[in-house]
Amino acid sequence: MDINYMLKVQDAKAVDIQKALKAAGINVTSIIEVHKEQGTETAKAS
Repeated sequence: MDINYMLKVQDAKAVDIQKALKAAGINVTSIIEVHKEQGTETAKAS
């Protein structure tokens, strides 16, 4: 059974998310970046 979830993360790369989920026993079939927001810290530095 395939189930779709949407996550919102800070300071993480897709490979890090996949490794963490795999370590928890969750098989990830794909990770797709949908939208990237500029963080408040990054906006202040610009």
